[in-house]
Amino acid sequence: MTIMLPTPTPTPTPRPAAVATVQIDNERVRVTEWRFAPGAATGWHRHEFDYVVVPMTTGQLRIDSGGSEVLAELVLGRSYFRPALVEHNVINANPYELAFIELELKR
Repeated sequence: MTIMLPTPTPTPTPRPAAVATVQIDNERVRVTEWRFAPGAATGWHRHEFDYVVVPMTTGQLRIDSGGSEVLAELVLGRSYFRPALVEHNVINANPYELAFIELELKR
């Protein structure tokens, strides 16, 4: 007699955490350097301020917004702006380290 056992659900491998280094934090601005090992993620977060990202490397980020995921192309030195209240998890989609500077505009 053969007994069928349920197939175990694989345990997801936790992602490494992206490394944030705050360089400036005052009443007007917060400047943070973000470094992502391959597959590293920021974890789910919400931006309380408008912000500008300045890529230090070229590559792709996977942006998980909860209901959808998109690939974002970053190009070394090509800055972009996002408004406050963005919620997402940001994941390095490259087989190499990716880095950018984030400038949060507090006022």
